[in-house]
Amino acid sequence: MKGPAIRELRITPIAITDPPLLNSVGIHAPYALRTVIELVTEDNISGISEIPGNEDINDLLLQAEEIVLGTDPFQLNQLKSKLFDRFGDQGSDVRGDNPWDDRKLIHVYSALEVACMDIQGKVCNRPVVDLLGGKCREAVSFDAYLFYKAKGAGGVFGYEVDPDATGWAAARQARAQTPAEVVAQAKSMCQEFGFTSIKLKGGVYPPEQEVAAMQALYQAFGPDCPLRFDPNGVWSVETSIKYGREMEGILEYLEDPTRGQQGMAEVRKALKLPLATNMCTTSFEDIPSSIALGSEDIILSDHHFWGGLRESIALGKICQTFGKGLSMHSNSHLGISLIAMVHMAAAIPNLTYDLDTHYPWQSEEVIKGGRAKFEEGKVAVPTQPGLGISLDRNMLNQLHQNYKDCGLKRRDDTTEMKKIDPNWEFKPIRW
Repeated sequence: MKGPAIRELRITPIAITDPPLLNSVGIHAPYALRTVIELVTEDNISGISEIPGNEDINDLLLQAEEIVLGTDPFQLNQLKSKLFDRFGDQGSDVRGDNPWDDRKLIHVYSALEVACMDIQGKVCNRPVVDLLGGKCREAVSFDAYLFYKAKGAGGVFGYEVDPDATGWAAARQARAQTPAEVVAQAKSMCQEFGFTSIKLKGGVYPPEQEVAAMQALYQAFGPDCPLRFDPNGVWSVETSIKYGREMEGILEYLEDPTRGQQGMAEVRKALKLPLATNMCTTSFEDIPSSIALGSEDIILSDHHFWGGLRESIALGKICQTFGKGLSMHSNSHLGISLIAMVHMAAAIPNLTYDLDTHYPWQSEEVIKGGRAKFEEGKVAVPTQPGLGISLDRNMLNQLHQNYKDCGLKRRDDTTEMKKIDPNWEFKPIRW
């Protein structure tokens, strides 16, 4: 039985407001770029998805249109084969030096796969999670993802601030640079969303300052609240070992303290502390050396970067086979990506850690009904056909206008930081 062919591919670049979050590469721009994809079949069934947006990815989506149109959305193996034959495979060697992933074709296929699976679910009258094997859990747990941040009160940052904001809306605007300010951010986010585990993005300040923040979080939340810390790969092996030892006993895991599988393996051998990664093991071709070296205990998956939902399910099986833990990485995103993550996470039996999400840092949304709801730090798995969500056309148009007005074409945290400090430079190893 042949499914309805795809007759239309719609590509809508959007820009969502983003706070001045600090990281090892610089600072977030006032807008984060995403791209919303819609596939429409000959019988007017539509599927949607969302990926990190930049000019190159959007151009590649446009080039892929001739392959996508006329495709049966159930024939994903054929679609993938045609795309990779036409544009060439992209392995981990083109991942890029930044903490994020520059592989354009992986992004494009993951977006098309999610949209096709949204269509499949609507045709079959089943939620996407059922197409992935069915639910292992009714709701998916997330952590409180903390960031060091500038205050963002106008000026060079260009952020609008609401002086009447309260609760998390106020905390999202507040500066977070000292251990006490990081703890205040954590308390506000956990109160708002019900998170019961916490992660801090580091690699911004000297290691002793960031370790002090983790110790302050441990004192504030106690041993029953799992803590994770991510220096974003900018510590040397020696620094990673020195400060990793100081955090033994308070961390659930340490994420990417240093760069590369070899360096991570050296750190892992020296510490009584699990290591996690979304930087040194980022593709299936990296798995053999990961296993041989023992570079990490936990892989942070991401369907945008591992080639879609089905490939991420396959990664889960590999992690189960080799005794590795599994969680999920995040970037600045809206509800389409969040809900896709929820469907996928619900279908993986060995999801051993709460997921990352930037979602609390965003304030806008493109799905009907407004922003997704968290209950006790969890998002319930949708039961409606497909992803179980639909587009808010008015908001999509507004955020597309943001994209046209803001002038940004790609993410570049280093350039944004240079607007504040012209002498600032990204260093792969800073400490």
